[in-house]
Amino acid sequence: MKSHFLLISILLFRGTAFSQSAPGDIEKAAKAFIAVLDTAQCRQACFPWDEEERFNWHFVPRARKGLPLKEMTDAQRSKAYMLLKTCLSGEGYKKATAIVETEHILRALEGRGPDDGYRDPGKYYFSFFGEPATGKPWGWRMEGHHLSLNFSAADRTLITGTPAFMGANPAIVPDGPQKGQQILKEESLLAFDLLKTFNGDQLAKAVIAEKAPADIITGNKRKAWLQDPPGLGYAELQPAQQQQLKKLVAVYVDRYTKLMADLLWKEITAAGWANLHFAWAGGKTWGAGHYYRIQGPTFIIEYDNTQNNANHVHTTFRDLKNDFGEDVLLRHYKQGHAKVKAP
Repeated sequence: MKSHFLLISILLFRGTAFSQSAPGDIEKAAKAFIAVLDTAQCRQACFPWDEEERFNWHFVPRARKGLPLKEMTDAQRSKAYMLLKTCLSGEGYKKATAIVETEHILRALEGRGPDDGYRDPGKYYFSFFGEPATGKPWGWRMEGHHLSLNFSAADRTLITGTPAFMGANPAIVPDGPQKGQQILKEESLLAFDLLKTFNGDQLAKAVIAEKAPADIITGNKRKAWLQDPPGLGYAELQPAQQQQLKKLVAVYVDRYTKLMADLLWKEITAAGWANLHFAWAGGKTWGAGHYYRIQGPTFIIEYDNTQNNANHVHTTFRDLKNDFGEDVLLRHYKQGHAKVKAP
């Protein structure tokens, strides 16, 4: 397994240089990965497009379907990570691979042995739904503890990357060789920086509860919807605060490759920045359990840090209309571009 983690380190170093992908790259990368799997591995990793497993996503340590990293050869893992690169920006790729490696840190902090199977960086699974081919909708997923990335594609192009979950435990590594590491640092610091700029009236509207919820509210539901977004409206922010909020949203949107991020920015802008709300719950300083939500007509961002003495971060990005590509792919189906069962 040592070569496995050396490979991750090399790919992680190179990942920041890859922030764009051209139409067709995702399809080529998926085919290249599947092509190096043997028959048994294909059966393990590949599912029909209309398989209900496509919606069975989680972000906790548990048994999963799909092909795990630990059952791949170095060459296969290289192809798997190359596929991931085609769907994420350099920064998004860096965070995703760092989350996988955090299992090593958890093993040490929890006093588990080197062969422990509960905190195992090899237990991140790749699954495919449908056949990656021109004219046919298809999707793929990478999932394990604190990471669930669900991608859907059609016409050689990535059309959605949600639901998406990234978490970090510990949020800030307290000890050991990686002491001080904070994978989701921007997600935390930018929100605190915004909160600190609020005056009394703004704070009264933004803070919706004195105690943070125990976890993200939307959970792993197939449909994410929270009615009547509470909190402070975008129009109630000063110009500098509006820019700070946009900067925070960008941390989540810009995890994706540029083509996907541009599509998300277009949808958010078309729906109207004035319709965004920022809500906070819990403590106002690091070390006290806290939560925030950014909600607009097209998306919900949730961040929660309450577990392990508020040093355990969960974040999620949900597309209210197009999680799992359902909105775009339904139109694709109705227009007759592909003879597949509608999602």
